[in-house]
Amino acid sequence: MLVPLQAAPTGGLTIIALLVLALAVITIWQSVEIVDATEKRALTVFGEYRKLLEPGINFVPPFVSATHRFDMRTQTLDVPRQEAITRDNSPVTADAVVYIKVMDAKKAFLEVEDYKRAVSNLAQTTLRAVLGDMELDDTLNKRQEINAKIRRELDEPTDEWGIRVESVEVREVNPSKDVQQAMEQQTSAERKRRAMILEAQGERRSAVETAEGDKQSNIIRAQGEKQSQILEAQGDAVSTVLRAKSAESMGERAVIEKGMETLESIGQGESTTFVLPQELSSLVGRYGKHLTGSDVKEDGEQLDSLDFDEETRELLGLDDIEEILGQIDEEAEMDVEAMEQEAQAIKEGEDPANIKSADEVIEQMDEESPDVEDVKAELDAELEK
Repeated sequence: MLVPLQAAPTGGLTIIALLVLALAVITIWQSVEIVDATEKRALTVFGEYRKLLEPGINFVPPFVSATHRFDMRTQTLDVPRQEAITRDNSPVTADAVVYIKVMDAKKAFLEVEDYKRAVSNLAQTTLRAVLGDMELDDTLNKRQEINAKIRRELDEPTDEWGIRVESVEVREVNPSKDVQQAMEQQTSAERKRRAMILEAQGERRSAVETAEGDKQSNIIRAQGEKQSQILEAQGDAVSTVLRAKSAESMGERAVIEKGMETLESIGQGESTTFVLPQELSSLVGRYGKHLTGSDVKEDGEQLDSLDFDEETRELLGLDDIEEILGQIDEEAEMDVEAMEQEAQAIKEGEDPANIKSADEVIEQMDEESPDVEDVKAELDAELEK
């Protein structure tokens, strides 16, 4: 009977010791809270808020405390697709993405039940409100303006929750199918209209350039015809002068030949003494000129060739021939390079108002001197004859 009474207390102590050890381990486990570097935790004891636990090892009251985790990194919230009616009564659908960050974990714990769900719901209503205040075209074209408006609307309420809205991005804004078809038809019509305008402008530019090219061609042709008429008129004038001088010379020669026939008849007479009047002596001298083509100098030197008299040279302008040639070459030359530059300016769409008309060019040509190189050659040929 004594042996069993001694063994029972020893087994009970062992069990108690094990229970105490287990309790101690659980207590220590409950007293230590390890917080990650990317988060903070709100500590409550008996349901009362005490403090925020910073990253690392933290000791808390065991069994009566609780912690609530808050991720301090930027978080992404998807805003579900929302339907809205624009100001011009066009239905559209849109969805967005909101980027948020917990700035004050205490407010996020005490001021709002679930800050993620709260921000998402607020973003949905704000998105519908912003789209409803805009025209359809603005909702499709002013994406950045929509983002900015939604962010401004979210800033004030989320700031009271300790949350900062870093960015809002509207991903898609789609009108209804009927509106899309109408927009496609409008875009197609606009493209056709622009194509027709461009084609008409091209045809107009082509017609303008063709007309200007014909105009330049007519100007050049008129200049050539005017130059040809001037040269032809000058040639006729010089030819007339030469024919007049030739007729005068031939008339004088006829008189001289008639006088020589008279002298011949006198010489056939029986008389050996002749009295010649001074006019007849002069006639003989002139006959000698025509026979030899030269004048006899008083001192009896060798004969010199006969040249045009001063009246004829002045009439023909032979003394000023070199000066006339230089002026005609300088003034009658057509400025082809300037015409090419004007034609290029017309092709580039510049104002062709500075281009001279054919009447102006012809009027200018009336003031120009003709080219007498051909006339000079004809005169040299006549002199050689």
